[in-house]
Amino acid sequence: MDLVVAYITAGSKEEALRIGRALVEERLAACANVLDGMTSVYRWNGAVEEAPEAVLIAKTRAELFDRLAERVRALHSYDTPCVVELKLERGNPAYLDWLRAETA
Repeated sequence: MDLVVAYITAGSKEEALRIGRALVEERLAACANVLDGMTSVYRWNGAVEEAPEAVLIAKTRAELFDRLAERVRALHSYDTPCVVELKLERGNPAYLDWLRAETA
């Protein structure tokens, strides 16, 4: 399938909303969902860290993922932001058609 979900984490709900809004305004994503209240546990610079984060889920075309990821890196406060691509295998056909129509 030609559609993907970008899974992105951010340091705050406000940052995730700012990035998500930019992606939708620039037609790099048809829709962005922000989930607040996540806690991440990760290794950074040799130490195990724990921090509150927000999740940004952006739906887009596979062909736009590299541009989307580049834009996220430009807008993000982290040195190494999490931006990963998850392929969509199936979904509501009408929704998937809408997603295609709303992206560049």
